[in-house]
Amino acid sequence: MTVATSTTHEPSSPDLAPMAVHVLKRNVREVVAVPDSVIEPILVALVAGGHVLVEGIPGTGKTLLSRAFARSLDCEFKRIQFTNDLMPSDIVGSSVWRAHEQRFEFVPGPLFANIVLADEVNRTSSRTLSCLLEAMEEGSVSVDGEARSLGEPFAILATRNPIEFHGTFPIPEAAMDRFLVRVELSYPDPESERALYSGRKAEVSLDELQPVLSRGQLIGLIRAVNDVQISEPLTGYTFRIVDATRRHDAVLLGVSPRAAISWVHAARARALLQGRDYVLPDDLKALAVPILGHRVFLKGGGDARSLVEETIAAVPVEL
Repeated sequence: MTVATSTTHEPSSPDLAPMAVHVLKRNVREVVAVPDSVIEPILVALVAGGHVLVEGIPGTGKTLLSRAFARSLDCEFKRIQFTNDLMPSDIVGSSVWRAHEQRFEFVPGPLFANIVLADEVNRTSSRTLSCLLEAMEEGSVSVDGEARSLGEPFAILATRNPIEFHGTFPIPEAAMDRFLVRVELSYPDPESERALYSGRKAEVSLDELQPVLSRGQLIGLIRAVNDVQISEPLTGYTFRIVDATRRHDAVLLGVSPRAAISWVHAARARALLQGRDYVLPDDLKALAVPILGHRVFLKGGGDARSLVEETIAAVPVEL
């Protein structure tokens, strides 16, 4: 059973969402064994119209996970392998002179797609990274002084190895804010890993995946997110969390207003995927670490995920 359909009549977004979650999770797990704590934030980000950063050591399935999501969506998909000699024109495209027509013709690069896998995104230069970040922020790129819109929907699924430094470039803190969600892919559980040793190759399973969500259905879900309501008490709870990160002694920079807005929007997307038209505290709590963890900066450096977890646990919900 698949959600995607070739008929003109498609289920409404609220009816479609819970079914889409179930089928898409099953599809992705045909290729790579990952927990809900990884799959759910990625799906939420796609429905919220955001971008995803998948981190993990080599060999844990970062690229396979991203490709499985792309295959599960009936959208145009492109993959960019980032290297230190990649130029902006390599991902955006360039104007080519057509002598027989006596004119320049723009040839779009791989960035012109609905789902773009940016593999090892920290291996490229700051100039090319800036071009990618512009596309993520604006949904368009500037070529020869002209703004060109990218696909609808448009999402970047980027991968990064956080422990390797040779041949890599740091991603600036401000650039990390472009990613709605950051998830970490670690070793699979023992049972799943043992099954990998005797099972089919993951690439074979990937080739057999069929789309479970059409482009039109995904666009419908993205637009339906704005109809999900969040109550005033919950916006107050959101502010208390945000304010607590700013007041913490170990924090250099807490959650910004833009990050808080992104958090609320993602909570709306999660509620929609749960089949609700209203946000619950659990929606905010479930997404706090993947959305706020890379937007809080500690005085001594390091990862702020534990601090976000502590803040969520310490601030009570007052409804």
